[in-house]
Amino acid sequence: MAKHETPLLDQLESGPWPSFVSDLKQEAEKRAKNEKGVEFQIPEDVVEDLLGVLELSYKHGRTHWKHGGIVGVFGYGGGVIGRYCDQPEKFPGVAHFHTMRVNQPAGKFYKAEYLRELCDLWDFRGSGITNMHGSTGDIIFIGTTTPQLEEIFYEMTHNMNQDLGGSGSNLRTPSDCIGQARCEYACYDTQAICHTFTNEYQDELHRPAFPYKFKFKFDGCPNCCVASIARADMSFVGTWRDDIRIDQKAVKAYVGGELAPNAGAHAGRDWGSFDIQKEVVDLCPTECMRYEGDKLEINTKECTRCMHCINVMPRALRIGNDRGLSILVGAKAPILDGAQMGSLLVPFIKAEEPYDEIKEIIESIWDWWMEEGKNRERLGELLKRQGFQKLLEMTGLEPDPRMVQEPRSNPYIFWKEDEVEGGWERDIDEFRKHHQR
Repeated sequence: MAKHETPLLDQLESGPWPSFVSDLKQEAEKRAKNEKGVEFQIPEDVVEDLLGVLELSYKHGRTHWKHGGIVGVFGYGGGVIGRYCDQPEKFPGVAHFHTMRVNQPAGKFYKAEYLRELCDLWDFRGSGITNMHGSTGDIIFIGTTTPQLEEIFYEMTHNMNQDLGGSGSNLRTPSDCIGQARCEYACYDTQAICHTFTNEYQDELHRPAFPYKFKFKFDGCPNCCVASIARADMSFVGTWRDDIRIDQKAVKAYVGGELAPNAGAHAGRDWGSFDIQKEVVDLCPTECMRYEGDKLEINTKECTRCMHCINVMPRALRIGNDRGLSILVGAKAPILDGAQMGSLLVPFIKAEEPYDEIKEIIESIWDWWMEEGKNRERLGELLKRQGFQKLLEMTGLEPDPRMVQEPRSNPYIFWKEDEVEGGWERDIDEFRKHHQR
């Protein structure tokens, strides 16, 4: 196996942080030695050639990967991302270098035995390089050849009870936070709903029929640990309707220094003792808090559930008991029309099986998007093009002031034709009758 000189990549190992370059070199050396005597199903110099082609990309300032056509497994339109090198003679080990997305378990819980099976399979039929987890949420198998795709898929589905994830213009693999399994802030069972929707929408996940990609992400609380509000076409964020629960004795303990704020995360704080006014009350975005006479008060009607006060004083403040989730739509990364955050569609809904009410909303949105969306147009871009009012019409949801980010900055009002005809006369008649009384 010929080793490639990689002076540019070597620089990435010189910093204080662990380097992916070191990991790749370690994997290349392991495959070269092959102490277990494994008969690899793809070239043994695959990782060494990967380092070589990456060095060349850094040297030339452009990629040496090309999209050479559609590859996949029989019956599925997604789950495999085709990759080919444009220098196959120089780097034969990565002439084919396809990525496979593996549907991660809800909450990303694994048994050690399962992880060993995954790694053994990928060592044997792939490059041995994985990403746990990609920005998609999936387990990512990085680098294999075309003949191995069906072999890997058969092994996963028949012997591991494991499926591929989503790629292409389909429903991407639903992703969730750890939820009620480990987190006291979770307002609903993120794992249950993520697992349910993954099974419910198998056809949408594996057979691309959408204008573009569509993502579900489930956050158990507004801390948004899977960043649904910034990355999901439909984000489900846990929330509550009643008051934040306050333990006034614990509040005093924080103020008195008996309890460390932020759960001790700033143990070496150098800005003095905890100041509840500066560090909690003054930082409330809606100014709905007040601390007077050793007592903390919260005006629930003004609270937007930003979680800041709860994060700072978790022993003193707890989420409410009337729990559910909010649904936001239209978030995405800046591919075509700039980055967008999600817009609030449903302020509160209970997250209870079988989730029929939520499914109705999802499917009405899909019907509209599939009918009106342009090629490669995300839901958020369709919302910008046709307006949020159109979405409300298609879903049948009533307008709510909480959907409005800010008041209109111009005086124009637009009426539909059926609202205008005879409408003014009726309004004037009602006005006159009212004042005559």
